[in-house]
Amino acid sequence: MRWTVVIPVKGAPAAKSRLGPAVDDDARAVLARAFALDTIAAAVATPSVSRVLVVGVDPEVARVAGAEFVREGGAAPAAGVGPRGLLAAVRQGADAARAEAPVAVAVLLGDLPGLHPEELDRALEAAARHPLAFVRDADGTGSTLATASDGVAFEPRFGPDSAARHVAAGFVELAASDLPGLTRDVDTVDGLEIVLHHGVGDHTAEAVARLADRKGTA
Repeated sequence: MRWTVVIPVKGAPAAKSRLGPAVDDDARAVLARAFALDTIAAAVATPSVSRVLVVGVDPEVARVAGAEFVREGGAAPAAGVGPRGLLAAVRQGADAARAEAPVAVAVLLGDLPGLHPEELDRALEAAARHPLAFVRDADGTGSTLATASDGVAFEPRFGPDSAARHVAAGFVELAASDLPGLTRDVDTVDGLEIVLHHGVGDHTAEAVARLADRKGTA
């Protein structure tokens, strides 16, 4: 099965708010962008993925990583209307993915800087056996990936307690204990330290090093 992957990416200043107050607004924006770039790059390099759609407000994030861009809220959002939230972005991306054909769709959160293409490929291979599936995050309550086979109605349940809500909605949980890059999303400083220990993509490694240098010379 070939997949279209939808990745919602928040724009600053909303991105990674839980990294504060230990991380200032400018540094949060730098890190959030790096997380997204590494996540998108991993998805683009995944063999079973034929298309990656980035839903957000910054087309440069998609361009740098080699993905397609879907402007959150539409091509010409009404004046004064900002981002509409995660679920709205997810729905918009899924609709765009299936605008021409009922393809298999996977929604992947954009804060997985340690993700490897082979991890995503293995998860999608397992997901292809089920109409609906999801991956629980390392904390146990959230979700990092939700999938629907081609032609299957798709209403992901991202947000608080999303793992339990995905189960209640009929999504099959995929075993992912050996896929740390796919389960370790970064919301907190502790989460960032853990994923740095396991290894991250080039964009995140460079951003962390640059921020550390800046702090050391401040």
